[in-house]
Amino acid sequence: MKVLLDCDVILDVAIGRTQFLSDSSRVLDWCEQHNGGGIIAWHTLANTYYVLRKQKSDTLAREFIHDLIDFMEVAASGTPEAKHALAMEIGDFEDALQVAVAVHAGVDCIITRNIRHYRSAPISAIPPSDFIARNA
Repeated sequence: MKVLLDCDVILDVAIGRTQFLSDSSRVLDWCEQHNGGGIIAWHTLANTYYVLRKQKSDTLAREFIHDLIDFMEVAASGTPEAKHALAMEIGDFEDALQVAVAVHAGVDCIITRNIRHYRSAPISAIPPSDFIARNA
């Protein structure tokens, strides 16, 4: 099984969002235990760095990303994926980029807390709690 983690799941762990930390941490643990099973979009690295640097520090942001990419696959994207995202009927362009990357990477689902943003996506989106319940 291959899953794409939306940026919100990564940020839950990176900045320690207490309300969501347990489930999101368990998703990352699953990815670490299933080598090659966890995928993140290339632009998720930039989003994560930006937020973590602002809230914590440059050093912590770089260390977190370094540790993350030791076990997560980073899916590259380019012009075809960007054009695909622009053509989607998904209101949030960043979410459309996630979907385009997920399609290109051939993942089984997108793990996100923003399920409603992915209603029209061609790949199912599930919250971290559901993923953990199905794959614990």
